[in-house]
Amino acid sequence: MSSSAAISLTIIALVAVLAPIISELLWKFRLPSVLIEIILGIIIGPSLLHLAKLNPFTNGLSGLGLCFLFFLAGFEINFSRLKGPPIIRGTIGWGISLALGLSVGLVLMLSGFVISSLLIGLALTTTAIGTLMPILKDRGILSTPFGSLLTAAGAVGEFGPILAVTILLGTRGAGIETGLLILFVILAVLVALLASRPHPPRLIEAFQKHLNSSTQLPVRVMILLIAGMVAVASRFGLELLLGAFSAGLIARLAVKPDQSEQLLSKLEAVGFGFLIPIFFIVSGMKFNAPALWQDPATIWHALIFFGLLLLIRGVPALVVYRDLLSLKQRTALGFLQATALPMIVVIVQIGISTHTMKPMNGTALMTAGILSVLIFPLLGFGILNATESSAHQKMPYRHNSGPEREVIFDDELFPDSGA
Repeated sequence: MSSSAAISLTIIALVAVLAPIISELLWKFRLPSVLIEIILGIIIGPSLLHLAKLNPFTNGLSGLGLCFLFFLAGFEINFSRLKGPPIIRGTIGWGISLALGLSVGLVLMLSGFVISSLLIGLALTTTAIGTLMPILKDRGILSTPFGSLLTAAGAVGEFGPILAVTILLGTRGAGIETGLLILFVILAVLVALLASRPHPPRLIEAFQKHLNSSTQLPVRVMILLIAGMVAVASRFGLELLLGAFSAGLIARLAVKPDQSEQLLSKLEAVGFGFLIPIFFIVSGMKFNAPALWQDPATIWHALIFFGLLLLIRGVPALVVYRDLLSLKQRTALGFLQATALPMIVVIVQIGISTHTMKPMNGTALMTAGILSVLIFPLLGFGILNATESSAHQKMPYRHNSGPEREVIFDDELFPDSGA
């Protein structure tokens, strides 16, 4: 490692330490640490102070951080809580968002506003569930019925765009990409079935023994799984994040419930303690901040995309969950599932590298994603009143006719959730 790369990594590490401290000092504003990491990344990067430089080493760590973010998002998904209404409604909601996004993208393309309706349309259908997961967990919402609905909607909103990007933006045509995707899914299912089979007692004992030893064998196995699935996805010419997300889903099936919490804490230490902050900080460093004041049109484009995120990804929640949630909760869910950034970063990178996205629109989309992380969770959690919701784990819902009443979701709407 060169001295320049070492200095940049040190500054990035300093920012990673400062971000949660600043978030804690500004606790009244409930700013997520992720947002502060991005903002500080912009400040220290080439756009402003030039304190840290982009180089292959930091870019490599950033890529690992993105993969770890999607792996943890997949690992956090509890299928027993998402089956039934959560996953069905989440899929319907994203389908509506996809139709709206592609339609709006087509109008923008015909008007000359954008080059590719597909890129813009897909970017506007994403949900940053990997970004929201730690916030949901810290607030005690992840294990509640509302958390199940949001997790399902976010998982589809993150996984759906990955599949769409893989199939529709591949270089070998949709037919070939679909065939390769099917092969990858078959392989992933086979691995998942193998991983979910009863493990020999000696293997379980060995894993438990080394979970707290210096070898950290289970952690190494998880990293091997991530690397392996990412390598297979890369070999098939598919999006790397598809491999990382699939690795998380497989790991969730392989790890026994009594071991998952302890293992998850160690994986989160590697991810949220090291790699994932680097991804968000480096994303901020790559942000072209001067474009905002050099061309005022970029700001207007950003505001338009910001509004479209809420319209395309947030508003469908008002309709999809109308018989499950009160208007207040549907509004909160809409704001939260309209929060988007990681997949926007990926799609912008694809668009810029293939010359199918105007650089101004790339900056505007990134700005809209940053604004969504800043504003939408504040509004969503503020409306939801997370503390009371988490404490009682009750959700008011409205029948198609009749007054609003208070019920416990797990009994009446999620009888098979295992809650």
